[in-house]
Amino acid sequence: MDEQKRLLLAVVLSVVVLVGYQTFFVKPPDPNNQPQQVQDRSTDQVQESSPYVSEYKTTPGVVPQPVVPQKKNYRIISVSTPLYNIAISEYGAAVKSLELKKYRETNKKGSPLKQLVLEQLVSGTLFFDLEGQSVPGLKDAVYTAKVNTSKTSFSEGEKTIEFTFETPQGIVVKKIFTFKADSYMIDCDIVFQNGSAMPLNDSLVISTPGFYDEETKKRSRFAFEGPVVFINDEYTAIKPNDIEDKNTYHGKIDWAGYTERYFMTAVMPKKKEDGTANNAKLKLSYANDMVINNYIQKMDLLEPGKQRSYSFVFYMGPKSQKVLGQYDNSLKKAINFGFFNVIAKPLLITMNTIHDVIPNYGIAIILLTILIKLIFWPLGTKSYKSMNEMKKVQPLMMEIREKYKDDKQKMNQETMALYKTYKVNPASGCLPLLVQMPIFFALYRMLYQAIELRHAPFVGWMSDLSAPDRLFEFNFAIPMMQEPYGIPMLTLLMGASFLLQQKMTPTAGDPMQAKIMMLMPIFMTVLFINFPAGLVLYMFVNNIISMGQQYYIQKKFS
Repeated sequence: MDEQKRLLLAVVLSVVVLVGYQTFFVKPPDPNNQPQQVQDRSTDQVQESSPYVSEYKTTPGVVPQPVVPQKKNYRIISVSTPLYNIAISEYGAAVKSLELKKYRETNKKGSPLKQLVLEQLVSGTLFFDLEGQSVPGLKDAVYTAKVNTSKTSFSEGEKTIEFTFETPQGIVVKKIFTFKADSYMIDCDIVFQNGSAMPLNDSLVISTPGFYDEETKKRSRFAFEGPVVFINDEYTAIKPNDIEDKNTYHGKIDWAGYTERYFMTAVMPKKKEDGTANNAKLKLSYANDMVINNYIQKMDLLEPGKQRSYSFVFYMGPKSQKVLGQYDNSLKKAINFGFFNVIAKPLLITMNTIHDVIPNYGIAIILLTILIKLIFWPLGTKSYKSMNEMKKVQPLMMEIREKYKDDKQKMNQETMALYKTYKVNPASGCLPLLVQMPIFFALYRMLYQAIELRHAPFVGWMSDLSAPDRLFEFNFAIPMMQEPYGIPMLTLLMGASFLLQQKMTPTAGDPMQAKIMMLMPIFMTVLFINFPAGLVLYMFVNNIISMGQQYYIQKKFS
């Protein structure tokens, strides 16, 4: 097989692998301005022998009954920090809303803040219950927030709000939130005070639901969305369609939650004194487009007259390397690029390092592309040198093909003899290209999922490197193009660079093969038309540098 056939095979296989990989293996994308201080978190920690227990007398022989909300009216407690606005309902002490102040829904002017609790999550998120229903209906209990106003804000330090609920039998349940002005981490202590006559023996359940419809399923083929868990020191993404086959996971759980393309909600239990994670289990359900991720942890037996607390950290924020990297925990493992993670992570860190010096992610991508090309420069030189040598023997190959067109075996023998005589190796031209394919796939995953590129502008019309580039916007649909509709200018430039590079490549002896190769730039342009502008920018710059290197090699060895 001659050089052009091998090059054609390499390109076609690369495209097939890219499309096939995505199709089959990646399935599984108004607080009040009246400031009010809430109580500061007490320095006294909840202890086993807390004096609060004495306030609740045991009731002999009384068995806990289902919880019935004692009041119809309940408040929504809103807290504003420099990073987010959060709303927690007294009904269930669940998070009903969280808006991120540094991120917006779109990059359009006047776009609302990014909301992490979708309207489909009618019960909110990070709500809790008991697995064995020792306190029946606890999820629907109406708590009392120990704060005078329903709206509050602060700009520094920490603030605490305590939600309290008491059953008729004397069991007191507290959910104590501690918010920090400079962190997306929210501390949460869940306290049980057993003032009843019966021991409490159950398991704590904390839920992080997610909405997973057909549109979400399509997005998830390119960047996973769904339940995730860091269990037994391993990141695990659980495809909702697989929950029916396996819905329970056991092991040492560092954290569990639900991830979107750029953001996530997670619950992190406090580790043991020796620094190890708790033995726990994860139980999932998927029905009616709702995925519920339940973290379940066994509670210690709580005798009457005693109390016990369980500490957690809730995270609701961006999947940002810079943000998560500042926390001393394993949550940074949530930034995961699948099979290519070992390559994509260093690329992300390098891109962010460049951006720290030159604060423009478009320029950072260009410089990262140049750096990658420099690393693979020797391989590229070898590839283009081989192509140039093949070009010299092309006339002789044409003669052999014409002379032995009716004898394929003899044609192959003579072709191999020609390679041996002129000391050329057809494989040396395409193998360097194949070696670089893992870098391309890793870069593709990184650029598609990196929140740093979300709404990041470059120049001119390219105002969002995470979205397809569109010069102008049309109010009518264009075939094979996703919204918004417009002129994919950068993608067309990339296609033109493919065409120029193809013309620089030695022509194939087979006319049909040559025509197919000339169609490749069109195919690649259509393929990239809906890809993020950041990835298209990489391909365009990569093609320009490759053409320069190829031109230099051809002149040097002509």
